[in-house]
Amino acid sequence: MVTIALDSSTEVCSAALVSEGKVIAERLNIAGSNHAALLPTFVQQLQQEACDRGLVVDGIVLSEGPGSYTGLRIGASLAKGLCYGAELPLLAVPTLAVIAAGAISRQLSAISDQPSALICPMIDARRMEVYCALYDTELREVEALQAKVIDSDSFADMLAGHTIYFCGNGAEKCKAVISHPNARWMDGIVPTAAQAGWLAAKYGERTDLVHRIEGKDIAYFEPNYLKEFVAAPSHVKGLK
Repeated sequence: MVTIALDSSTEVCSAALVSEGKVIAERLNIAGSNHAALLPTFVQQLQQEACDRGLVVDGIVLSEGPGSYTGLRIGASLAKGLCYGAELPLLAVPTLAVIAAGAISRQLSAISDQPSALICPMIDARRMEVYCALYDTELREVEALQAKVIDSDSFADMLAGHTIYFCGNGAEKCKAVISHPNARWMDGIVPTAAQAGWLAAKYGERTDLVHRIEGKDIAYFEPNYLKEFVAAPSHVKGLK
């Protein structure tokens, strides 16, 4: 299966062309402020790349959240438009699973020696709150996705019996708070379209990781915001 994968859930904006689980081409920007302009351009470039290689795109993979409200809206809108325009299925994958997959890939040799090890991807949700979940090394969910305020007792029960690898852009601020000796910290793990596309290809039959949406149902797809969006009061004169 050939897919174009999208991720705009965090400050990283990326798209990737993936064929049978292999990343053929990737576009990535870490500046964090121009997703709406960059993502469509990335997709156009990858569509041309696919054409040049004689590849026919079979589906669109989307990192579905949680994450930045605006970023998720941008990615979902583009993905839905691409699916409708070309009559393609939408393959939505959880952003936290994408991060966990990246962590496992980086630390495969270390983690493979620890069958009870767990992965805790974290996305920053401001202050000391994060969006997080716990996965085992086969990306099976051990603790469900939640918005969690981190303190010194967070994950204490799981840390008592498991080494936990914390990763994602929400993990950095938790280092000084979670001091258990079984806590491991992995820097630089971010969700990317390449990882999302690989995950969709490898785990395509697992409905807990890959949600396939087709036809008219695509119109009703919404990203996983986890929490309701609350707009701040406008500071522009005349607007309320």
